[in-house]
Amino acid sequence: MTAESPRANGDPKADPKVSTLAYFGTELRIRREEAGLSQTVLAGRTFCTHSYISRIETASRVPSEEFAQRCDDVLGTGGMFARLWPIVIEHAYPDWFRPFVELEKDAVAIWDFESQVVPGLLQTEEYAQALFAAARLPNADELVAARMTRQHILERDNRAQLWVVLDESVLRRAVGGPAVMARQLNAVLEAAEDSRTIVQVIPFDAGEHASMDGPFAGLTMDEGADVVYIDGRARGHISAAPDEVAGYHHAYDLLRADALSPKASVDMIAARVKELS
Repeated sequence: MTAESPRANGDPKADPKVSTLAYFGTELRIRREEAGLSQTVLAGRTFCTHSYISRIETASRVPSEEFAQRCDDVLGTGGMFARLWPIVIEHAYPDWFRPFVELEKDAVAIWDFESQVVPGLLQTEEYAQALFAAARLPNADELVAARMTRQHILERDNRAQLWVVLDESVLRRAVGGPAVMARQLNAVLEAAEDSRTIVQVIPFDAGEHASMDGPFAGLTMDEGADVVYIDGRARGHISAAPDEVAGYHHAYDLLRADALSPKASVDMIAARVKELS
């Protein structure tokens, strides 16, 4: 077993008996080592980073379809990884959420309201781990990996505009403890430095607002109908019904009107970081 092996340090997430994601990672390591390639060399040949290879092999990232295909080409595996990829994706995201993830990749604008937690696209890994640990979900590691993978859409040159409105409750609940929460809010501040990401906070003193019944997110598409995702306790649902989407657009406009300005919102988040520190 090499120093780069996912199980060299006894990482249970890398056990192929645990999940399809772990199986993909273990097979990648085996085929890479059989080919005599280091993680760094494979990264160069598949146009990604060393850390990306490492995280996939240790089942802490969900591979992209393009990556799976490149691995088949470089390692000569006859399409094995491309055939595994749909199975990995099937278990990484709930079936009712998977269509939203696919549409999210092609959206020109994402508008998200959260009442309790930081949006998934802006979550740090440790914050996400704390959330899923609290829910005691058996596939928490896969869910965290999938959530981190979704964030890659914000790294593209032609990425969507992201507009986030947060209830002040999101800032006040110290998920994972003060240190984890402080780092999470700093990550939100860093994201807000990009002109394509706008963050607003609805303060408690604004009173009631247009979405007291819960969070939702919408996608504005370049082609095709806009869609909205309405979150729920056990599962959410996606709608492209024009009347429903229009209703959530209107609610989002009202939420933005009740929120602090982007600058004042950033100031409030920075102040909260100081309190946590």
